[in-house]
Amino acid sequence: MAAPKKLSAKVTPRKSATATASLKRAPATTTKPVAADSTASTRKPRTRKAKVLASRISFKGKIFNVHTDKVQEPNGTVATRQVIHHNGSVVILAVDSSRKPRNPDVILIRQYRYAAGQYLLELPAGRIEPGERPLTAAKREMIEETGFRARKWTLLTKYFASPGFLGESMQIYLAEDITPGIAQPEGDEDIELVRLPLSEAMKLVATGQIHDGKTLIGLSLFAAARRARR
Repeated sequence: MAAPKKLSAKVTPRKSATATASLKRAPATTTKPVAADSTASTRKPRTRKAKVLASRISFKGKIFNVHTDKVQEPNGTVATRQVIHHNGSVVILAVDSSRKPRNPDVILIRQYRYAAGQYLLELPAGRIEPGERPLTAAKREMIEETGFRARKWTLLTKYFASPGFLGESMQIYLAEDITPGIAQPEGDEDIELVRLPLSEAMKLVATGQIHDGKTLIGLSLFAAARRARR
């Protein structure tokens, strides 16, 4: 007797009325590619500035003032801005290449920062006094905080620390061909001098052991420039 034929049943799942209705209602959507703006890189930079409509001093301190300003932004928007006005600061990256030119020493300081609530390893720095030239301030601050003097000075960069609300600009100077001396700190400064090879300082940067912004910027710029010259 012939073997019985195998029967196979094709089961088609039934869609619920709700699912079917939702499928019918859903419109077909397509995603159109967004063309890149080829003119973005060729546009001229914007140069318009905000217009101050009203201004008052909200706080007047020894180091900075806080202004509350009503301004009209370059795009026409009127807004109220609170800004900390500061005379600006200088930062000094002092380098000694006399012993190891390929891995020079950098001069750092360690001091307690009340606002941060901890000791920080930093490049020497300080504010520019009213009417003082930035390079003059850098030379003065290096002597006050470290005692070192330098024969060669180079401006590395100028930047704004936190431009959302702080008007302070910071200028980082590279100080080379340095000679030691006696530090002359201000009365409220308790500063420990730290001398490290550049490679060791960059290890601290890489492992997250330096938390001060100006120090991260100064060391990273200097190390990058040295790598580019090789």
